[in-house]
Amino acid sequence: MLWDQGAAGGIELPVCRTISKILGMPVDLHNNQVIINGYNHGRDQHHATAIIDRLHTTYIRRFDVCDPVLLVTGADLYAGGSDFVFGLARRSYGAAVVSTARLHNGYYGRPDSDDDLIDRTSKECAHEICHLMGLGHCPDPECVMFKPETLDELDRKKKILCASCMAALDQVAGRGESAPE
Repeated sequence: MLWDQGAAGGIELPVCRTISKILGMPVDLHNNQVIINGYNHGRDQHHATAIIDRLHTTYIRRFDVCDPVLLVTGADLYAGGSDFVFGLARRSYGAAVVSTARLHNGYYGRPDSDDDLIDRTSKECAHEICHLMGLGHCPDPECVMFKPETLDELDRKKKILCASCMAALDQVAGRGESAPE
């Protein structure tokens, strides 16, 4: 996982630990060395696909990275016809991006809370990493793989994968059956 200097600072390690717990696998943290591009002046946002393209061409290909790469940035993102996206993944490139811009309580006029920001960032990052590993969206609104359209939907998700999504992750990760809880 790459952490951009424009992303919320001071939460990197708790986010990594939480993602590792959700997915049951280690997550490595690195400072971002990729220039963020895709800024649209008319929208005052960055195009998520342009950032993923840049990750692919200037980081993954240049350094021959084989593992999935996730960039956490503070840039507000959009993609396609959406007003915004919390994150986006492109499995064929092995790259994803998550924005903390709309994960802060302050964006919505609420009192800031690092706990809320860590919770939301962790869930969104785990969601995009699972996409990079081949998982699709889940209809269970409490599963990390549920596609939230609003902050409230993101907040309703738990920091877990449902049984079906965990089984799918275990299969693609070559872990066999998951241990019963």
